[in-house]
Amino acid sequence: MGNLHGLHRSHHAGSNFPGQEFPAPAPPSSFSPSGPNMTVEPYCHVDSSLRSLAGKAEGFGSAAVGGLNGPVCRVTSLADDGPGSLREACRRPEPLWIVFDVSGTINLLSFVSISSHKTVDGRGQRVKITGKGLRLKQCENVIICNLEFEGGVGPDADAIQIKPKSKNIWIDRCSLKNYYDGLIDITRESTDITVSRCHFMNHNKTVLIGADPSHVTDRCIRVTIHHCFFDGTRQRHPRVRFAKIHLYNNYTRHWSIYAVGAGVESQIYSQCNIYEAGEKKTVFKYIIEKAGDKEKPEAGFIRSEGDLFLNGAKSCLSHDGERHVFSPNQHYSEWTVEPPTEKLKNYMKHSTGWRNLPLPPDNIPSTA
Repeated sequence: MGNLHGLHRSHHAGSNFPGQEFPAPAPPSSFSPSGPNMTVEPYCHVDSSLRSLAGKAEGFGSAAVGGLNGPVCRVTSLADDGPGSLREACRRPEPLWIVFDVSGTINLLSFVSISSHKTVDGRGQRVKITGKGLRLKQCENVIICNLEFEGGVGPDADAIQIKPKSKNIWIDRCSLKNYYDGLIDITRESTDITVSRCHFMNHNKTVLIGADPSHVTDRCIRVTIHHCFFDGTRQRHPRVRFAKIHLYNNYTRHWSIYAVGAGVESQIYSQCNIYEAGEKKTVFKYIIEKAGDKEKPEAGFIRSEGDLFLNGAKSCLSHDGERHVFSPNQHYSEWTVEPPTEKLKNYMKHSTGWRNLPLPPDNIPSTA
C-alpha cells in the first residue's frame, strides 16, 4: 500500500443524536493521493511493522488486538490438519500472531475454529481457503487479514462465520467469492466487529447480520463496514436484523436483487457510499418481520448521508424512520471518510481484497 494521508473526520459526543438535525457531510479539507486512482487509505501505517495492525481498526471493531501479546506462529503446511497447519495453530489456547511460510490453497474438510486472541495474517504470501471456512465461536480479539476465500461447498459453508457471542473482531483486506452459503455471517450476539477493505464477488447471499427475527438478543450487535468493494454480488451488502450498522465509503455495483436490506429493528447508517446500479435499481430494501418478543411486525431503519447513486440507482428510502437510527459518534469519535467520487471508486476497484504485500518485520521471537 502507498503511504497515503487519509482524511480523519472527527465527530464529538453530544452532537447529531437521533431526533436532532444531521448536517450534510463536510467536504474534506485536504487529502494527498499517491496516484491518480487513489485517495484516502485508512490506517495507512499498519504495514510498517508486524504488530502495528493491532488495535488500528476503525469503528466498532477498534478494540481488536488479535494475537498482539503472543509469539509469532508460522504455518508451514497447506494440509487440512496436523503439524504446521493453520488448523493446528488456530486451536491453540494461547495468544498467537499466525503468519504463513507457504503460499497456496488450503482445502478444508470442515470449519477451522479460531480461538481467542489470534491474528491470522496472510501478508507475505498468497493463501487461499476453500472447501469450508473459518469459524469464530465464543471467542474475542481476532484479526483476519489478507487472505483469499473461494469455492466453499456444502449447505453450511460460509467463508467466515462469526457466532455465537464473539466480540472484538476485525476482518481486513480479504477477497471472498463463490461459497455455497454466505461470505460473512455475523449472528447470535456477536458484536463489535469491523470489516474493511475487502473485495466481495461472484456470490449471492453476501453478508448476513442477524439470522432470524426470533433471535431478539441480537439487539446487541454492532458492526462497521467500510472501504469494501461489493463487485456484482447479488444481495445482502449487508442484510441486517436488529443490529446497528455503520456503512461508509463502500462501493457496491451491479447487484441483482437489492443492495442493502433492513430487517426487523435494524439501524443502518449509510454514509458516503457509492451505489452503482445494473439492471436492478433498488438500493435500500425494507424487509418487514416480527421480532420474537413483539406483536407487530416491522422493518428496520436507514439513514443515508452523502451517498452517491449512479446509473439510475433508486434509494427507495423511507424518511419516516431516520430519527430512530443511531449516530456513530455515540460510539466512536473518529473515522476516515471522504465524499464519494470517481477517484474513490477507482481506489476501491484497485485497492481492496488480497494484496501482494511483504510480511512486515517483527522483533519478537517466533515459535513453530
